[in-house]
Amino acid sequence: MSTTRRSFASRIACLFTGVGAASLFGGSAQAATEEQGGVRKLGYDGKPTDGTGFITPLIVHNGVIYIAGQGAHSRNPNEQFPTDVTTHTTKVLDNVKTLVEAGGGTMDSILQLTVFLTKIEDFEAMNKVFKTYFPHGGPARTTVAVAALPGQSLVEINCTAAVVRK
Repeated sequence: MSTTRRSFASRIACLFTGVGAASLFGGSAQAATEEQGGVRKLGYDGKPTDGTGFITPLIVHNGVIYIAGQGAHSRNPNEQFPTDVTTHTTKVLDNVKTLVEAGGGTMDSILQLTVFLTKIEDFEAMNKVFKTYFPHGGPARTTVAVAALPGQSLVEINCTAAVVRK
């Protein structure tokens, strides 16, 4: 009889672990986590991701928005457009803006960002575009030159922002 009880207890423990105790008692585990200031993993549309992606583009936690590195081809890897730093910077900042807004922030609520350039000689051209997205002054920023970026992007940017609206 004790073998049966142990077997039953093991099955129940696995069930609670796999499904999550919150979902067994009247709510989803995700809703319980969000109510407690938990981590929300979102896509470009601001909706929860399905959890199968290798990289989550947008995470919101405790009033802070975290944006994964965005390259020129992050949203549409097959899109064709000119390969100059001005076009790439515009594409990247459009992606950043979309994600920050989906997370409840604005371009003015970006606290810090890191810019990766494949050529440091593109710094001034990148800055020209950058200034159009931050007319009220930009966030804290670091810019570094790197050997290469995924998708042959000339620019990649990741950032952290504050949630200013729900």
